[in-house]
Amino acid sequence: MVAFNLPLNSRIGQGKTFPAAPGAKNVREFKIYRWNPDDGANPRTDTYQIDLDACGPMVLDALIKIKNEVDPTLTFRRSCREGICGSCAMNIDGGNTLACLKPIEDCKGAVKISPLPHMPVVKDLVPDLSQVYAQYRSIEPWLQADSPAPPDGERRQSKEERAQIDGLWECILCFCCSTSCPSYWWNGDRYLGPAVLLQAYRWIADTRDEATGQRLDALEDPFKLYRCHTIMNCTDSCPKGLNPAKAIAEIKKLIVERAG
Repeated sequence: MVAFNLPLNSRIGQGKTFPAAPGAKNVREFKIYRWNPDDGANPRTDTYQIDLDACGPMVLDALIKIKNEVDPTLTFRRSCREGICGSCAMNIDGGNTLACLKPIEDCKGAVKISPLPHMPVVKDLVPDLSQVYAQYRSIEPWLQADSPAPPDGERRQSKEERAQIDGLWECILCFCCSTSCPSYWWNGDRYLGPAVLLQAYRWIADTRDEATGQRLDALEDPFKLYRCHTIMNCTDSCPKGLNPAKAIAEIKKLIVERAG
């Protein structure tokens, strides 16, 4: 049998333990991935014992409490705390989600927290999103129309036309779906991934946009689009309940119909 070993600098070691305050009764452990690019050390897992009686109900509440009251060196992104900005996307209890929407009580045992998988790490729980944002820019995510706007300045839609982008415009670009996708893990340099493809379809489906042909031409590529194998991890992981796999299937369908 062949044995595979991780490189020494990628092995995650056991880090520090921060005990709960004396007298705490409702204690929960949070095991958090830590890595600092400036100290030359391997990644580690630090353990924080938190009194849930003095903490909000969501995982993000615990992270903020840890940073404010226990360990100010902990680094993570957060902003709205309402599931709107997507900043606090991370892997919690084995699944990608938003820390602000993940109840602590839904986690089993110690709450295990790590960055979004298969992404370069900037520090601790902060992934480097440079590549996915470059891919997002590549689909030209803005309204494109050659015809002049109406005199009132608005390109109007019927209720039925507007309904065609429901389930698409709600995407907050948290990239929980793309980082759950094995095809994106393997081909992330060329496959656009479910988040970006859902955003691409959002403009293809918008009746006000007049660049459908150009958008489909740009996506008709063995890697950009067709690395999707309908594994459905993307749909399972979306914290907004969207269906990127369906959007990808609709793009493929439109390309086939146009070719016929």
